Amino acid sequence: MFRTSVTTVLAACAALVVVEASAQSYPNRPVRVVVAAATGGPDIVARIVAAELTTQLGQTFFVENQPGANGIVGANTVAKAAPDGYTLLVYSAGFVVNPYVQKQLPYDTEKDFAPVTNLTSSGGLFLAVNSALPVNSLQEFIQYAKRPDAKLAYSTPGVGNNWHLATEVFSQLAGIRMTHVPYKGGGPAAAALVAGEVQAMLVSPAPIMPHLKSGKVRVLAYTGEKRNVAVPEVPLMKDSGVNWTYDGGWFGMFAPARTPPEVLEKVAAEVRKAMQKPEVLKRFTTLGVEPAAGTPEEFRKFFLAELKAYGDMARVAGVKPE
Repeated sequence: MFRTSVTTVLAACAALVVVEASAQSYPNRPVRVVVAAATGGPDIVARIVAAELTTQLGQTFFVENQPGANGIVGANTVAKAAPDGYTLLVYSAGFVVNPYVQKQLPYDTEKDFAPVTNLTSSGGLFLAVNSALPVNSLQEFIQYAKRPDAKLAYSTPGVGNNWHLATEVFSQLAGIRMTHVPYKGGGPAAAALVAGEVQAMLVSPAPIMPHLKSGKVRVLAYTGEKRNVAVPEVPLMKDSGVNWTYDGGWFGMFAPARTPPEVLEKVAAEVRKAMQKPEVLKRFTTLGVEPAAGTPEEFRKFFLAELKAYGDMARVAGVKPE
């Protein structure tokens, strides 16, 4: 009995030494960063962060886009990867929406992932319209949308995505109806607006900013609590006739469940270091997003709270599981 106990303790100690050693040597080979979306949105942020981690840690952090099914494809890849820190996930707030709008997921959102750190908060969403639409303000847009002959459609990165829920809530508050057209990512959804395939969208700043600067889209309002620093001339929605604020979601980094805590801490600390660099802060400001890089424990608490909050919003929006 005593001999068995000693053996058990020694085995546990040996395992602990292995974990600590692996964390100290991590990374000793390239790290795959799976972005659960097409180009645009979290892809832009992921590439900025991956480039900095590559420089800081001396190993390549390479970004791999895996769009599809509102991020489920990419998330499932990471859920089934080895829990060693060499496969990471970057996902938007759509991650915590999927459990409420999908009848079945190939993974458990809460149990199969280890939160690493939050990357950014967009602060709010832009109500953007195609430049050909004859409206120049939020109120003009609402009046136009209420016309009997108005047939407006809006784009999102997928059913149940954060932008999808936000647009349905906004439409209810504004008393309008639009047709939802889902795409495979924020970039394609924004491109659809530019091309005139749809007429409007509620969108995070990053994927729409280049099109705004080129004049191909017009932004009528911003759902944040305060004006966006990149385009302070855009009025707040709550000051433009629809008394509503919406934080616009977030981008975060995850690892497979059971990834050693020491590895999670190391990645989070390196991301935090990257976020403090002036050149990185400047790039994020240009994209209209706010950097964020908490500890794994801080992000875990935030993540669990968001799971509940977005579930409540899905019910309010009336989005049914598909």
